[in-house]
Amino acid sequence: MLRAVEAAGRRRPTAAERRRMYRDLALALRCGLRDAAAGFSFLRLRGLRALLRALSSYAAFDADAGTGLFRDSQAIRDLQVVPVLFEHSLRKATAGDTAVVTVAQVLGMQPAAARLRNPATDSEVVLALRVLQGCCLLCPSCAVAAHRYSAVKVCSDIAPMPNAHQCWTTRILCCGPGHLLQVVLNILMTRDVLEQRACLDTLLALLVDCSENLMDFKEQDGLNKIADVVKDTNRDDHVRLKCSEFLLLYSGNAKEYCGPASKSNVQEDLQKHFGEKCASFICSMDLFSSTLDSQMRQSELSFLAEHVLDYMQPY
Repeated sequence: MLRAVEAAGRRRPTAAERRRMYRDLALALRCGLRDAAAGFSFLRLRGLRALLRALSSYAAFDADAGTGLFRDSQAIRDLQVVPVLFEHSLRKATAGDTAVVTVAQVLGMQPAAARLRNPATDSEVVLALRVLQGCCLLCPSCAVAAHRYSAVKVCSDIAPMPNAHQCWTTRILCCGPGHLLQVVLNILMTRDVLEQRACLDTLLALLVDCSENLMDFKEQDGLNKIADVVKDTNRDDHVRLKCSEFLLLYSGNAKEYCGPASKSNVQEDLQKHFGEKCASFICSMDLFSSTLDSQMRQSELSFLAEHVLDYMQPY
């Protein structure tokens, strides 16, 4: 697959090259989705890694050549990634997940009461969030599809748990209309740094140019949950800095995609949670019109995020 992408270089691919690359992508997605829907966590991890490699392989090439291969693939039900993520790695644990399977059932002498399934581990959920983030960035329709699973709420509501190794699926809500943002917001409140950072990146990908998820974010009081994390000086500094970056990009997204009315509402919401001085600083930044390359833009974002923390009044 990588050789096919590299063969086309920076130019627009020919029709034959495009067909070959699409076949390679479809094969990679089918193999990854097959494992990502498995009953065992180690197989799902293997499938998620394969999906992430496929997304990474085509991300830069799609942006340069404008092929939209991944976007086209998501119009086909058997290749859609988002449903598999929320039906398996980001699903609520059920009684069947921990059902005892007897030897007779394994040997086929008795019917199994339920399909044997391992609950998702923390590392699996982090990887699933990264795959979801990539899908939303490469294909805007994935963010709309994710809205049906209420992704935003899952990323922000989970309260800190005393056992850091407890399985995520015991803390994730059932997927249904409006629950995707709920899923993402649930994860945000955990004490595990890796999951929080993955959650914030995924949350941004869900909100960019998607009015449905933006409405869910407001209904779930997402900004207040971000404020709880970023203003708590007892939390990890990297997570607080990531939250500051989120606020800058959240404001920039409203300015870029949602018009003056939404920009005004965002500034009012920021002022309510962080004070006038901090809100004014956040809204005065215009990161989306930056002409810097990606590495310099990230450095600028981190620099500005540190200033946002300085403007805040901690708990």
